[in-house]
Amino acid sequence: MNSFEEVFDAVKAYCTQNGKVGDVAKKLWLDTLKPARLEGTDAVFYCASEFQRSVVNNNYAHLLEEGFAETLGFPVKLRLIVQDGTEDAADAAEQDQKTADALEKTANDGEYAYTFDTFIVGGSNQFAYAACTSIARGDNNGNTYNPLFIYGPSGLGKTHLLTAISHEMKKRNPGLKIIYVTGETFANELIEAIQQKKDTTKFHEKYRNADVLLVDDIQFISGKESTQEEFFHTFNILHAAGKQIVLTSDRPPRDIKILEDRIRTRFESGLITDISMPDFETRVAIIRRKAELLDLNIPDDVAEFIANRLKTNIRQLEGAVKRLKALKSLADSSPSISMAQSVIRDILTDEQPTPVTVENIIQEVSNLYGVTAEDIRSKKRSQQISNARKVAIYLVHEITQMTLA
Repeated sequence: MNSFEEVFDAVKAYCTQNGKVGDVAKKLWLDTLKPARLEGTDAVFYCASEFQRSVVNNNYAHLLEEGFAETLGFPVKLRLIVQDGTEDAADAAEQDQKTADALEKTANDGEYAYTFDTFIVGGSNQFAYAACTSIARGDNNGNTYNPLFIYGPSGLGKTHLLTAISHEMKKRNPGLKIIYVTGETFANELIEAIQQKKDTTKFHEKYRNADVLLVDDIQFISGKESTQEEFFHTFNILHAAGKQIVLTSDRPPRDIKILEDRIRTRFESGLITDISMPDFETRVAIIRRKAELLDLNIPDDVAEFIANRLKTNIRQLEGAVKRLKALKSLADSSPSISMAQSVIRDILTDEQPTPVTVENIIQEVSNLYGVTAEDIRSKKRSQQISNARKVAIYLVHEITQMTLA
């Protein structure tokens, strides 16, 4: 996996499996963590308050660390920083690069090898794959595919292709300065540079001196005026210098809302291609490839059964194979249709989150504070109950925009 945000998504999915973390708790405490960087074996996050840091450390740190170990393949220690604006922008940029390097190293190993060789090509992604390989191997004569804009729903391989471009280009030319960044990280780095030192020189040096700029989820710059202004100038400088730009999004440029027309036209000035849901044959191939990487022998009928029922995205398919591997180890038997049915039922259940209601929030807070929901709603004034009540009132307002009567 390449982006820290994507890794964290996988970790949260791990934590919610089998009810380890409920949907309400996930939304209250995990979804509100801001991924910062992977620093060595430390997973660094920003949190909004000392209270949130305490809750996460005391209740969820061990599960998050388990999830990181499962996802990345090596032990990771959780480190939470209360965001108070004191981190130096230059240091943050340096750490972002360390994060990219660490994740890229992981992506080169074993089942996480995001290369062209491990990308399953089918009718749903063939054109995007061909364009990416052409760019990576230097066949893009006259910068025909510059920029290359790839769009499609999450979980279909856009990040895989970006990472594969980076790997192939570095293999052919180790001296290239290749920048991989998400749209959200680009915006956050700019904000930090402006707020901390009122100086964007280092920010400009990082992005405007790139030989290749790969931006994942560019739609995140929509609605951010200063970020769009900065990206517009960065884009123009790189494009004028003949530097390759590849962008991904969950939607085509015309459908990105609150995006300046001048930026939209830049996105549309090169090649636009989509990645759609994989067809049946491609889904079966993905299942078989994942099973091969996990040294798991899946019978044809089981692979086809899974492919017929999981059609939303590639992550579902890969998750199903991982769970089959775990069930096989526990049951000491070969993957079967009944195993696949159990796995699919779990996956589809995981993806139907429980709505976050006022009662859910009150119950979650009462559990954390060791009081009852009735205590929170009562007029009792003990310190413990008062603190729980204040937190519940705040969370209800922030998450549901309702008030706690």
